[in-house]
Amino acid sequence: MAGLQIHQEELAGRITLRLEGTLDWRTAAQLRHSLESLGSKEVVLDFAHLREFKDTAVGVLTRDLGARKVVFRGLAGHHERMFRYFGVSTGTSPRAYYTPEEILA
Repeated sequence: MAGLQIHQEELAGRITLRLEGTLDWRTAAQLRHSLESLGSKEVVLDFAHLREFKDTAVGVLTRDLGARKVVFRGLAGHHERMFRYFGVSTGTSPRAYYTPEEILA
């Protein structure tokens, strides 16, 4: 059974949670608990080292996430969109699947 490892690093008052392994609905609940234990501190969630990121995790993570200061790092475009569908901004602007120049060229 795959799991999730959460590596916590603190630098200049900002806490980074570097995630490794598999993030699914079950391990997302574990991550939510870790976030809740940090209180109101500014947090960076680093998804870059995940081996697998299931869409079901987004629904679990987004509960009450908008009420705290979270910076997202290492999200794929698909998961950026999933967070936006649940009303959570990832700090990046939506990208088009293509640009008109690519079609006309």
